[in-house]
Amino acid sequence: MTRLVRLLALILVAEFAAHGLAAQVSGMPHVGLLHWPSPEMGRLAAGEFREGMRSLGWIEGSTISIEGRFASGNAARLSANAAEFVAAKVDVIVAIDSAPAGAARQATSAIPIVMTSGDPVGLGLVASLARPGRNVTGLSTMWPDLVAKQLQTLKEAVPGVSKIAVLLRQDSPIHAQLMTELERAAANLGISLLPVVVGADRELPPLFDEMAAAGADAFFVLNEPRTDAMRGDIIALGLRYRLPGAAQTRRYVDPRFAEPGLLVSYGVDLSALHRRLAIFVDKILKGAKPADLPVEQPTTFELVVNLKTAEALGLTIPVSSPRPRRRSYRIGGALSRPSPGMPW
Repeated sequence: MTRLVRLLALILVAEFAAHGLAAQVSGMPHVGLLHWPSPEMGRLAAGEFREGMRSLGWIEGSTISIEGRFASGNAARLSANAAEFVAAKVDVIVAIDSAPAGAARQATSAIPIVMTSGDPVGLGLVASLARPGRNVTGLSTMWPDLVAKQLQTLKEAVPGVSKIAVLLRQDSPIHAQLMTELERAAANLGISLLPVVVGADRELPPLFDEMAAAGADAFFVLNEPRTDAMRGDIIALGLRYRLPGAAQTRRYVDPRFAEPGLLVSYGVDLSALHRRLAIFVDKILKGAKPADLPVEQPTTFELVVNLKTAEALGLTIPVSSPRPRRRSYRIGGALSRPSPGMPW
């Protein structure tokens, strides 16, 4: 009888673990990782966060439980995942990107949320960067602040461009805001923009046909998890149509993430941001409140140029010599320069 009781207890513990509840049995902190894309597309960011936690001494399965939920681009699934974390009474929800952060914020006003977001104040996630004032804190990716510089980077990399197609999602609130900023920047640069809506029901090759027919001589991809899922096809079509492409993150350009890659990117180091999320989680698990942890903004931005793509497109990139106390380095054919100001 004693053996039977022990066996049943072991089975129950196994069932709890299968549903992400082992942390409640063992007393370990339980962190829910909420992400928008599929597990395949979101694995990199999730791994970077886990790496950050390990560097702070949190050992998954031993001192902490981290449970990942991925929505595969489905808004209803994203909301359901957030609700499931709330029902499981996780200690912290880590929301990577604005959509997961919004879903988590709608699901709970009590459980601490650590997020990345392009515009956490504008989207209503926090009251202010210095004083979040709620259960949400984390890091801003500063998309609205950087998008004009990103467009200028493409213009300076390819001085002859006159019309730039912008690949965006029609149902993305942040993209609507970014287009407003881009239109202002385009007017100052003397170029025109061609909005191109990318969606699950719109195949990419006809979109590139339309871009070419409309006279676009370059294109710019706005960062968004569902668009990122098409990254490989976007890069391949850009090369096929011989259109220089720019993106907001190095993951479209750096050969370590994308081979061959788009021409150029300028923005924040997302890998570093995902690892830094762990610092917020660590502080919260040790007693800090999200309302007392200011939202951080990056102070160093990186310019990445894919030299192989430039050669394939017949372009000579006007990269100036490094400034004092800056460093440039090559990674598999990509030139990267961290800089707090404008590139070049």
